[in-house]
Amino acid sequence: MLTVEITREDFLKDRQGRTFSDVVNAPEQPFEEVLEFFCDAVRQQRMEDAEIHHDRAPLAGVVRELETQSAVNSYLSGVHAKETQRLRQAIGVLVRIIMERRGWKKTGRKGSLGVRAESSQHFPAHNSGGLSLWFVRAERYEIEESMPYRSVSQRSKELEATIANQSSTKK
Repeated sequence: MLTVEITREDFLKDRQGRTFSDVVNAPEQPFEEVLEFFCDAVRQQRMEDAEIHHDRAPLAGVVRELETQSAVNSYLSGVHAKETQRLRQAIGVLVRIIMERRGWKKTGRKGSLGVRAESSQHFPAHNSGGLSLWFVRAERYEIEESMPYRSVSQRSKELEATIANQSSTKK
């Protein structure tokens, strides 16, 4: 099983990653724990499986486990959303780097991970439904050579075209 190992240096060499040096270098940010979490073969396979078998963003395959990591959960639940946004965005960049190194490319679409709860002065911004408590959406990817399965949307259009064809030939 292919494992993509990303170091702090690798992350900071990336064109987007370098814009998050504040996250990488801030001692209060759990970036080291995030790196360790994502540099795991089983988790990376689950990220691919989320796209291939579940038609979901790669982050959907690991987000629940990520959010149970003590350092990540403490940081996201204890700090205002504007401050945690930088970490959440850096995680998105890290996912992109891993997916690209595993042969995937961005689709330019986002997939839903949660439904944002009403904002409150008394609670950090969080979700009230979906897979994730802290992430609202995440980038979708496709395999560079070709996806093994067509989406339900594509299959539905093909089915409707076939039925329309059959109906017009019966007349």
